[in-house]
Amino acid sequence: MAASADKTDESKETTTPAEPADDLVSTHHSIVVDGAELSYTATTGRVVLREEVQTDGKFDGFKAKAEVFVTSYVVDADPGTTRPVTFAFNGGPGSSSVWLHLGLLGPRRVVSGDAGDLAPPPYGLADNPETLLAHSDLVFIDPVSTGYSRAVEGGTPGDFHGYKRDIESIAEVIRLWTTRNGRWMSPKYLAGESYGTLRAAALAEHLQSRYGLYPNGLLLISSVLDLGTVRFTDGNDLPYSLYLPTYAAIAHHHGKHGDRPLREVLDEAEEYAAKEYQWALARGARLTDEERAEVVRRVAGLSGLSEDYVERANLRIEHIRFFTELLRDRRQTVGRMDGRFTGWEPDAAGEHFTDDPSISGILGAYAASINHYLREELDYTSDLPYEMITSKVQPWSYKEFEGASVSVVDKLGAAMQANPHLRIHVGCGYTDGATPYFAAEHVLARLPIPPQLRENIDVRYYPAGHMMYVHEESRLAQSAHLAEFVRG
Repeated sequence: MAASADKTDESKETTTPAEPADDLVSTHHSIVVDGAELSYTATTGRVVLREEVQTDGKFDGFKAKAEVFVTSYVVDADPGTTRPVTFAFNGGPGSSSVWLHLGLLGPRRVVSGDAGDLAPPPYGLADNPETLLAHSDLVFIDPVSTGYSRAVEGGTPGDFHGYKRDIESIAEVIRLWTTRNGRWMSPKYLAGESYGTLRAAALAEHLQSRYGLYPNGLLLISSVLDLGTVRFTDGNDLPYSLYLPTYAAIAHHHGKHGDRPLREVLDEAEEYAAKEYQWALARGARLTDEERAEVVRRVAGLSGLSEDYVERANLRIEHIRFFTELLRDRRQTVGRMDGRFTGWEPDAAGEHFTDDPSISGILGAYAASINHYLREELDYTSDLPYEMITSKVQPWSYKEFEGASVSVVDKLGAAMQANPHLRIHVGCGYTDGATPYFAAEHVLARLPIPPQLRENIDVRYYPAGHMMYVHEESRLAQSAHLAEFVRG
């Protein structure tokens, strides 16, 4: 009986999860840039984030909360270098950093093809002689629940799925990496894409006010700093006008403007969107029949849609409806992320497309490349799925903005005023239907900064979409622009 009792007691014992630890792996590589060999060390793996915890005013210790996946590239040089370092991330929310990592900035890049000429599986990887690593060390960060980043065992992932906690956790990764690698005296840049630009702007202010870590510059790719400029919500007419030049650019790409130069079409669309169109939408039922007919004519002519459709849409063209309608006569849709891409829908009479061809067209190439690259070339092994774009972060919390538009324009303005040396680079794609370039211009013009700081803002444009680097001509130009900015 005693033996049986002992066995029962043992079965009731619970095991305590092992204390998480960093699992970083380093490998050594080289790449030829401008005819010279560039040697570098790649380090990848999960970094444990810990927080000081207090209960009822008593210090409970430094508790592990999350394991964040990071990949860094550091050029082999003398210790104590003051070489720049760029911290990069994508957006979503729910996206890993794979797009900037293997699409534009890193020393290896995806061979995905482009709109109308996509590469077939199993795809490929190639050296990237235009890598920003030639001018800055690089650190790619996957926010919690993306990539291989996860909450610790027993932790709550949702704690990190929101504006404030996202900023705090990414800031802590940056502080830790900077401190552990002795890089406080290095020039530092934050590179974000899409929601990552909103994150970068808020991070700049947070890093400065919380840690006294002052960045030298922000690289904002496909920028959206005020979500009110891109959300088609009831009573908000602003996005309709800010999207019109993008609609015109996409229509131009698909031949709806004949042989007119793109710049001529955009100039007309921008002028009309900024003046008469905004006025007309604000007038509502006060428009005369003649005035309304003129709006219908101009919007249809610029967007490539029929006058009948613009009239039935009450002069307001929502973006997904536009992507579904523009090429309906060809039984095609166009991409949201990049309007140069086209797709096909089985229901050619549908109101909204069921697939974004600009995402599905390149997703496989990036998935194959990141899963191969991390394991086979960087020697990092994990049986977790690498979450490229995940819905697991939803619903994303914006509780800090309850009753107000989600905007970090004030944060960026405060960061620039506190740090007048902070420079801003903004990269915009003309056919980007997710973060339209005219909306970025609208927001930048309203930054609360003194006139002399406007010289710190550099804006570049590309004839492609959200991930403009998918377009080879744009990738080469953008790489040169980023290198020039970081060297600046």
